[in-house]
Amino acid sequence: MTVVVAVAKRAAIFVVSLWVASVLVFLACSALPGDVAQVILGIGADPASVDRLRTEFGLDRPLIIRYGEWVGGLLTGDLGDSYLTRRPIGPDLAPRIGVTVSLVVCSMILAMVMALLFGMHAALRRRHLDGFLTSAGSQIGLAVPAFWAGILLVVVFAVGLRWFPAGGHVPLSRDPLGWAHHMVLPVVSLTIVQSAVLTRYVRSAFIEVLADDHIRTARAIGWRQFPALMRHGLRNVAVQVVTVLGLQLASLLVGAIVIEQVFALQGLGTRLLDAVAQRDLLVVQGIVMLLVLAVLVINFLVDLAYLAIDPRLRTPGGTR
Repeated sequence: MTVVVAVAKRAAIFVVSLWVASVLVFLACSALPGDVAQVILGIGADPASVDRLRTEFGLDRPLIIRYGEWVGGLLTGDLGDSYLTRRPIGPDLAPRIGVTVSLVVCSMILAMVMALLFGMHAALRRRHLDGFLTSAGSQIGLAVPAFWAGILLVVVFAVGLRWFPAGGHVPLSRDPLGWAHHMVLPVVSLTIVQSAVLTRYVRSAFIEVLADDHIRTARAIGWRQFPALMRHGLRNVAVQVVTVLGLQLASLLVGAIVIEQVFALQGLGTRLLDAVAQRDLLVVQGIVMLLVLAVLVINFLVDLAYLAIDPRLRTPGGTR
């Protein structure tokens, strides 16, 4: 019963957070400078024509009414129609979602695997040269911007060695090998920074666990360091790693927007920047809400992971 209550509590927080986010996104987009009607008709357009177009788009109505209609559409899966193309936004974004999701998911999985391997190695070998070099390498990775890493990879592996394409995207359903070939450089570019951040946290978590009494007790009764760590300390490390993964998702999405520009990937980030430049506010609102939804869903799943990893959080006196 306590598990059901804990899950219900987190689900309620998720719903409230999503509603607050929708209000903030709508107000922020409404406050953006510029007029989409003026953009469409041109700077020298007749003011009466601009007013008529604003009325056609419903931009002259009160904010509360426009917000209600927008949220009502979101609840039914309708993001509205683009001001510029006059076509539904959802079908336009559908193929782009796959591009961004594949980039983010592949980068996060690869970054997590690398962070666990290098972070554990840096912690276990922290008093040796190889452990020091691993830690130093993660520090260097923190200082490398994702876009710079992407440009460098293009120069070396696309222009110089011609191993991978410099940009573009092939749908996974059409050609899996072609999709993988095009995604290697973007994924590696985004992974470099994320794995460096996660490696620092994983290293610190393992060092902290190695100092716990139960690890020292296991070593005292004959366990070797690595088996003792896997048997008695991995759960404590998992709690901290899951926390960092949830926190890093937002920065990963921002990095994906930049990488999409570097490699000419037609994902959500590219469409978002185009919509902002064109003042297509409904498209901007729709994409931002999709990104917010992704962050909130991941954080909700992180909370559920906490419940599975640490049984203490399932009780009313839990710390989270």
